[in-house]
Amino acid sequence: MSAALINLSYLMASALFIFGLKGLSHPRTAVRGNLLGALGMLLAVAVTLLNRRIVSFEVILAGILCGSAVGAVFAVKVPMTAMPQMVALFNGFGGGASVLVAGASLLETISVGTPPSPRFLVAVAATGIVGAVTFWGSLVAFGKLQGLVTENAVVFRGQQAANAAIGLACVVLGGWLVAVPDDPVRYLALAGVASVLGVLLVIPIGGADMPVVIALLNSYSGLAGTATGFVLDNNVLIIAGSLVGASGIILTKIMCKAMNRSLGNVLFGIGGTVGTAPAASGADIYEGKVKSASPEEVAMVFDAARRAVIVPGYGLAVSQAQHAVRDLSNLLESRGCEVEFAIHPVAGRMPGHMNVLLAEANIPYDKLKEMDEANSGFPQTDVALVIGANDVVNPVARTDPDSPIAGMPILDVDKARTVVVIKRSLSPGFAGIPNPLFAADNTLMLFGDGKKAILELIAALKEF
Repeated sequence: MSAALINLSYLMASALFIFGLKGLSHPRTAVRGNLLGALGMLLAVAVTLLNRRIVSFEVILAGILCGSAVGAVFAVKVPMTAMPQMVALFNGFGGGASVLVAGASLLETISVGTPPSPRFLVAVAATGIVGAVTFWGSLVAFGKLQGLVTENAVVFRGQQAANAAIGLACVVLGGWLVAVPDDPVRYLALAGVASVLGVLLVIPIGGADMPVVIALLNSYSGLAGTATGFVLDNNVLIIAGSLVGASGIILTKIMCKAMNRSLGNVLFGIGGTVGTAPAASGADIYEGKVKSASPEEVAMVFDAARRAVIVPGYGLAVSQAQHAVRDLSNLLESRGCEVEFAIHPVAGRMPGHMNVLLAEANIPYDKLKEMDEANSGFPQTDVALVIGANDVVNPVARTDPDSPIAGMPILDVDKARTVVVIKRSLSPGFAGIPNPLFAADNTLMLFGDGKKAILELIAALKEF
């Protein structure tokens, strides 16, 4: 294939990526945007394989089949509750692949004996650093979400100084590799030190801030892809990686605003904990104040309601209650009750987690209200139904400057006339602190599995 035809094909693929991202900005066009992005990637891969016969097509086909088989198993077997872990893991795979590709290109260049260009060497060094940080940071994020690593922030004295020293060591090793590129061991040393940095940048981030970290690691995987594009001199990889990197940083900034966190703190692995005072114990807050209700009692509250707001949380994902919630919403509307859904930007364990769940149940997107719009309506709401959410509805964020979630914007469900909370127990959320909302005068607790509780509530409502 001629260079002009290759670049034209890459340009078309890049345009499809951009239109795909544009389509993904709204649920009504998300499916079309996804298809456009996939078509762009298919075009880019096809042109690349036709242009460069690096290995035999039999080996390429075997790799495609193996990767497709693994991807299909993930798609079928991984439950929606584990989707954040899978996203974190896939971010890491992108970074790890970039490290391996850059290392293989360096080995190939050294074996040929052709002096590599400074641009190539700088790109290899950048790929090694960013890719290794992404891979190991993503593994730590996966471990925290999966419960393999403690969800709490892991901090130690001099941590920031250690991170700075390791970051400087990465720069020095990268410079050494560029200056003396004849030994691949230097690249291995660079990737190894960067791996340590990746671990140390993520372990001080608490579980409550994991959605922000996932967004940031997604950006890092794009930047690693961009650097790999310069290693391979592949224009479409440079463009695609830049799009992922830029969109990931924008999303991270939005998430930081939603969590009242500093982007700089997340970038440099500074934990999100704000306060230092010990949190009040659950017994002090809950004892003698929590009002447990039955589905029939909650149904009586909903029977008189004219406006209800449903607040989905991680408990909804765990119980797979999205379809039951849709049925409840339809039932309430058939009885003349206005129903909306209040979505906190970081509810769940990844960006857009609740939006994905509710879309799966075909709940109209115009019923999903963002935090600011939802908060303005809570004072006029008869019933706020909270399903498995905790930290994002905890009023301590407004009242206690020493709380780990101090200053974090929350959904003001406590301002509704009646609050119904569906939870298995009074256990804390990822922030590890009790929630005074559960003991508020206007709150009723409906204990149990989210899906089962919703189905029992529907059955009780139909009796009225």
